[in-house]
Amino acid sequence: MSVRALLIGVSIAALGSVAAQAADLIIPTTPEPIYEAAGFDWEGLYVGARAGGQFTGSDASTYAGYPISSTSGVLGVAAGVNFLPMDPLLVGVEVTGDYIWNNAFSTGEFFANLRAGAVVTDSVLVYAIGGVGTNNRTGFNQGVYQLGGGVELAVTDSISVRGELVGQGDFDGAADPFFETAKATVGVYYHF
Repeated sequence: MSVRALLIGVSIAALGSVAAQAADLIIPTTPEPIYEAAGFDWEGLYVGARAGGQFTGSDASTYAGYPISSTSGVLGVAAGVNFLPMDPLLVGVEVTGDYIWNNAFSTGEFFANLRAGAVVTDSVLVYAIGGVGTNNRTGFNQGVYQLGGGVELAVTDSISVRGELVGQGDFDGAADPFFETAKATVGVYYHF
């Protein structure tokens, strides 16, 4: 065997071992995990605006001095805070102020409300609402209450839309039905 053949054999063996070692240096990589948003965050502060109608019954009772069988327009604002004490239950506190008008009168109505509900999916909330407040017409203030419910849908990470229906009554001491009027509203809310 010649020196030349020996050098070629050693060179081939050396290159083969270097290539084998280089293969060991390749670190296998896995793709980054894809994280999806956890869903709409219902907890925290929110503010919103709403519009709708108020419908007074046709019986002999009147709600806060409204005419019998009247329909009124409603424009209002709301602010509140929600808490999720345990998933999926929600509790919250909300204040509302509405301007109510029709051909016969205009008035302001203010409520302090409690909300309790359930987060049905990440973007759907179903809730019950109840509160007490005051109806203020010129020279006339009447204590009022409301009880009802609604559905709220998240449309972006911080915007939701809500439909709500409440029955209302007043504390005038008369033998009235429990609900003397109904208010239906649709609103848009911004969550902080």
